[in-house]
Amino acid sequence: MRLKLIACQVLTREIGAVIARSRRTIDAEILPMGLHDLGASMRAHLQQRIDAADGEGYDAILLGYALCGRGTEGLRAGRTQLVLPRAHDCIGLLMGSRDRFQTYFDAHPGVYFRSPGWIENQTAGRNLQPAYSAEHNSAWAKQTREQLIAQYGDDNGNYLYECFSAYRCRYSELTYISTGVESDGACRRLALAESEREGWVFEEIKGSLTLLERLVNGDWDAAEFLVVPPGANVRGSLGESIVEAI
Repeated sequence: MRLKLIACQVLTREIGAVIARSRRTIDAEILPMGLHDLGASMRAHLQQRIDAADGEGYDAILLGYALCGRGTEGLRAGRTQLVLPRAHDCIGLLMGSRDRFQTYFDAHPGVYFRSPGWIENQTAGRNLQPAYSAEHNSAWAKQTREQLIAQYGDDNGNYLYECFSAYRCRYSELTYISTGVESDGACRRLALAESEREGWVFEEIKGSLTLLERLVNGDWDAAEFLVVPPGANVRGSLGESIVEAI
């Protein structure tokens, strides 16, 4: 079985680990993490890469993405079937299942997640995003109140700082997902330091590469994966399936 994998940069190390152990022939293409900052507009970028791989003799085109804020909704399979995990975002992928993610999130409603890939690549591909997003670490959002005041004056500087800092009020805990990759130790220390700066409770949990392993090995159980047949589109679902083919 010859497979094409199109995946997000945030999963680079984990993808490398599962491909190295896979029994399949896999051509991997990693796209910038900054595509997430485009929201639903990232669909066009993904579709372009899917279309480029279509007709190249692959048995399937795999997506190392989840629903991702509906960024994968509307993707269309050409002559080659698409396969993607049933998860809301990469946190579910790194935890190994959407059920485990949901259980954890329900018990920790104010949690902010980090993983090796998020920490290593959080500034990568930022040229793709609009220049307004504290949650996505835009260049402005990283500046201190004093820096913004120096650039824009007292009133505007204070206003911008409050806008860019508002997201922090929604969180009270930072959870680091350890995936066992080479950079785990260093990334964990950075995540801990971030939680201390923000005054958040820190917790570390062990991730799971189960979903990614099954994705690259062709073990596409219908409960955990959506197989999109040629000519069909991906659509988000309000039910437990998360995504469906139409």
